[in-house]
Amino acid sequence: MKTVLCYGDSNTYGYIPGIDTGRYDHKTRWTMVLKRLLNEGCPPDDPAYWVEEEGQNGRTTTREDPVEGDKNGFRQLIPILESHHPIDIVVIMLGTNDLKPRFSPTAPDIALGVKRLVEAVRLSGFGPDKSAPKILVICPPPIIDNPENPVFRHIIEGGEAISKELPAWFDKLVARECGVPVLDAGKIIVSSQGDGIHFDAGEHAKLAKAVAEAIKKM
Repeated sequence: MKTVLCYGDSNTYGYIPGIDTGRYDHKTRWTMVLKRLLNEGCPPDDPAYWVEEEGQNGRTTTREDPVEGDKNGFRQLIPILESHHPIDIVVIMLGTNDLKPRFSPTAPDIALGVKRLVEAVRLSGFGPDKSAPKILVICPPPIIDNPENPVFRHIIEGGEAISKELPAWFDKLVARECGVPVLDAGKIIVSSQGDGIHFDAGEHAKLAKAVAEAIKKM
């Protein structure tokens, strides 16, 4: 059985679009849909893949959040990897929370934060037989900064334009320089009109299918 660790923010956690709307159930979250897709055709008591969910609301790539507290994805990464090893594949989807105006974000800086995470996974030795786990990076889809939808606008205002720049920088700084596959989620799904940040249930299913196909190729 191969272990897949999904490391991300509220969209890996499964946050339902809106304010204090809760979490999608196990049948809906993309991580759990991924688990089902990867194990299609396997006996129920002998799955080929085990999927670990590690999504935290508000998690950043490498930034310390002065408002929300302990959200630094780089600082948390090694303890989480250690708690689940040996890990065959680490799936990283972070960057959306780095768009918050409080961080004065730029697209290259966000991509560099993801690059630092990739490098840390490679050096961790938490793959099989102390090897480096394989890595799949997901570039988050653009957020929607809609003045007519004030749900989270005070948090993400001004971030939509930067979020649209992320695929090019993820390709340059992560895919090319690190040599790891990058899945551009913006070509597959869209952020919800409900709050501009999170994914509707149908988008979770679409993302899971794309991630499953990418993992099987790996």
